[in-house]
Amino acid sequence: MTKKQKKRFIAGAICPKCNEQDTMALTKEDGVEKATCVSCGEEMTQSEPQVEEVVRQHEQVIGVFKQ
Repeated sequence: MTKKQKKRFIAGAICPKCNEQDTMALTKEDGVEKATCVSCGEEMTQSEPQVEEVVRQHEQVIGVFKQ
């Protein structure tokens, strides 16, 4: 079952896509934090370290590409 907490706005945060200030809202769902811009819809996610450990142990990295 998915448990979703209510949105918490991040004071002073600027959206990397639309550059609007005070539009980023933070939610946490299944151990993954998601920041969403309520202005343009841009989303960023970050999982907790214990979630990443479980997910990453079964992955194989072929290469890392830099722009």
